[in-house]
Amino acid sequence: MIESLLVANRGEIARRIIRTARRLGVRTVAVHSDADADLPFVAEADEAVSLGAAAPAQSYRNPEAILAAAKTANVAAIHPGYGFLSENAAFARNVADAGLIWVGPDATAIEAMGDKINARNLMAAAGVPVAPGTADPAADVEAALTAAAGIGYPVMVKAAAGGGGMGMAVAADEAALRTEYDKVRAFAERMFGDGSVLIERYFPRVRHIEVQILGLADGRVVALGERECSVQRRNQKLVEESPSPALTPVIRQRLLDAAVRAGEAVGYRNAGTVECLFVPGEGGEGEFFFLEMNTRLQVEHPVTECVYGLDLVEEQLRVAAGLAPGFDPEALTPRGHAIELRINAEDPKRFFPGPGVIRTWVEPAGAGVRVDSGYAEGNTVTPHYDSLMAKLIVSGADRAEAVERARAAVAAFEVAGPKCNLPFFAELLENDEFLSGDYDTGIVGRMR
Repeated sequence: MIESLLVANRGEIARRIIRTARRLGVRTVAVHSDADADLPFVAEADEAVSLGAAAPAQSYRNPEAILAAAKTANVAAIHPGYGFLSENAAFARNVADAGLIWVGPDATAIEAMGDKINARNLMAAAGVPVAPGTADPAADVEAALTAAAGIGYPVMVKAAAGGGGMGMAVAADEAALRTEYDKVRAFAERMFGDGSVLIERYFPRVRHIEVQILGLADGRVVALGERECSVQRRNQKLVEESPSPALTPVIRQRLLDAAVRAGEAVGYRNAGTVECLFVPGEGGEGEFFFLEMNTRLQVEHPVTECVYGLDLVEEQLRVAAGLAPGFDPEALTPRGHAIELRINAEDPKRFFPGPGVIRTWVEPAGAGVRVDSGYAEGNTVTPHYDSLMAKLIVSGADRAEAVERARAAVAAFEVAGPKCNLPFFAELLENDEFLSGDYDTGIVGRMR
């Protein structure tokens, strides 16, 4: 096992990684900005190194500062968590060049899947279904219009280098496409430094379902079930559950097999997620299309851990160290149902961020209840970073029991100070559409 690890992240995911590393006897080093100096993850690491100013570009997105901290702390490996530099191929390569172990896929795989157009072409060649769309960037608005005429309206206009639900817009006709193309291109150039735009068919009623894959040290790629991620606001997830209530056994197996092919197509190692759009069909069937591949650990990984009885961070570390998995890939058996709710510092109606000092923080407990939190009472949620404060994960023998436990846990979770979206979850867990399991990515809009 790796002897020492720098966690190049913050908040709940840093605590999550540190917790597993400590259990495995791995020395941990936290890095933090000035704004995060008092957060729990800093105190829980064996050592902490300050990165300086709060701005991400000067702290958590500063490759030079993180590599300098790794050298100072004399660590063997770097775990990037999610966000920040986790999918930065250049940083992954720099880590390896510095003689350190990168806990994630190699830079080649990150590059291959980081560009949406390149990724969809690779997937199509590997036999993974892709939605009707452009095989090359739409160089200008006229090229986009020509592509859309062949695909059929409505279309999705997407930044090829985008991610996390950013850089996407729907165009219902030519006039809308002219407007949205220019907006997405300008946004992509500003945010990602790459204005390449992809045009794909837009499906008005669709579900967002993803598959957790793990590329093992021996070269095999295994699928660890799927997660339903259709409860979203602004194309960003709020709730995830596993297994998906939408899939029949036949469709599920097809989806898992396709995800394995996706990983094999790029020689994938470590944890990753193959995200797909699922278009429901008659009789419980339907079709799925490759959306993108996230070359890192996902925020929602705990629901997979609960259903499969695994520690995905441990498995990441084992792969990075060249060790065999801590489970038998031929005997994977999912059990029960798990749901994750993202507890954010945001308005529960319009979902606008609302940072502030946490005056009250009381986490729920009990059978089937897990809380992965990044904050404690007295801490300040600042406007510098994502609004995620904690993840509430509940599990049960079946979906009904998991929902019932989620209701009780939401009612018992006390947060005062920052704005908080707990009231939204209380509403969702009584919503007939959600309770039926027959919902799609438009459910939050219909609730509002």
